[in-house]
Amino acid sequence: MLNQSEIMQTIEMIDQQHLDVRTITMGISLLSCARSDPKQACDAIYDKITHYAEHLVKTGEDIEQEFGIPIVNKRISVTPIALVAAASDTNDYAPFAQALDRAAKQTGVNFIGGFSALVQKGMTQADRNLIASIPEALSTTDLVCASVNVGSTKAGIDMDAVAQMGYTIKELAERTAAQGGFGCAKLVVFCNAVEDNPFMAGAFHGVGEPEKVINVGVSGPGVVHHALQAVKGQPFDVVAETIKKTAFRITRMGQLVAQEASRRLDTPFGIVDLSLAPTPAVGDSVARILEEMGLEVCGTHGTTAALALLNDAVKKGGVMASSHVGGLSGAFIPVSEDEGMIAAASSGALTLDKLEAMTCVCSVGLDMIAVPGDTSAETISAIIADEAAIGMVNSKTTAVRLIPAPGKQIGDMVEFGGLLGSAPVQAVHPYSSALFVARGGRIPAPMQSLKN
Repeated sequence: MLNQSEIMQTIEMIDQQHLDVRTITMGISLLSCARSDPKQACDAIYDKITHYAEHLVKTGEDIEQEFGIPIVNKRISVTPIALVAAASDTNDYAPFAQALDRAAKQTGVNFIGGFSALVQKGMTQADRNLIASIPEALSTTDLVCASVNVGSTKAGIDMDAVAQMGYTIKELAERTAAQGGFGCAKLVVFCNAVEDNPFMAGAFHGVGEPEKVINVGVSGPGVVHHALQAVKGQPFDVVAETIKKTAFRITRMGQLVAQEASRRLDTPFGIVDLSLAPTPAVGDSVARILEEMGLEVCGTHGTTAALALLNDAVKKGGVMASSHVGGLSGAFIPVSEDEGMIAAASSGALTLDKLEAMTCVCSVGLDMIAVPGDTSAETISAIIADEAAIGMVNSKTTAVRLIPAPGKQIGDMVEFGGLLGSAPVQAVHPYSSALFVARGGRIPAPMQSLKN
């Protein structure tokens, strides 16, 4: 039971410290929509999504008003389309993305995720069709997000898929050049992708999930930053305890919203993802939390250690607040979406190499990073391979969301707007990885995979 003091603290967190529920995401299984006729399949997809998610946005708005808790996004995730479209007699999967887009607009959600393929151990023809359709699909839709899982601790890394994704990202950037390569902001390349992630652009509804489910993603970097201001100069033990207590309170709020949405929508409650997801707003930055621990600027020596402490304490505090913690859960470091990260990258303190090191200890990976538009497909593939290797060896989810910004060079800014913010174009190594990427095949799974 909450006492009056805790209620007032929560109100203060919402009112002054940017605390919010970042998303209510309804996962929907589309396995029953598989048809040999692609038009019939697309129609079935549209009908099912609009039926199940008919009241999702209204329910979120009602909860927001009644409880006074900001709910920033209402989203939908669906079964990886490569699995659903495999039964259809077509090689062009872009119409499936367009059906998703129409359904998302009809229901009023912010994004729909699941134009996805899972290819960590090899590609079916349906997987190849989907990957080949990504540039057309994401450049002709507004709300559709895509993801491809190219590796896992159990399977290793599919380097043929990694090579293909480099070219896919380049083509998508060129097709959306007028928007600064914005299409690439809707595409994530994963290793060890999870089935219950409520956050875009990587959300999809896994085959082990129920027919439909409600997953909630909470946030609150500003709350953690504010809490740490009260323990300036104190030992890291105190810092960790402070973050744990704060994460507990944030997650309890998410649990409340998730259970209420589940009840009202007559849909099973899945998980609360307690990731610290920043925004471009001042006071809502993960980078500023790290700097509050004593770093002059995010990216300097000590940053990885500070991020490791933050990520661990967030998980420990959150897992005590809910018996259904899942998704990614930890600290996100998307450059364009974090005011402090943008400042650190613009000053040169935060480089691509340092970001890669930080991904060893945070929630996901290289996220929303702009690179020069003339970066080669092979270099992009090599960056993906490096990040997938970190995930594979460490048995954690890693991801890459790179934007090779057409016509932009190092130091230029790319503007995306809204929660996606803006990003300074960062340097990549000038030396070629082309022969490495051209080898293809599979990087074998590590010893860590032999746990049975």
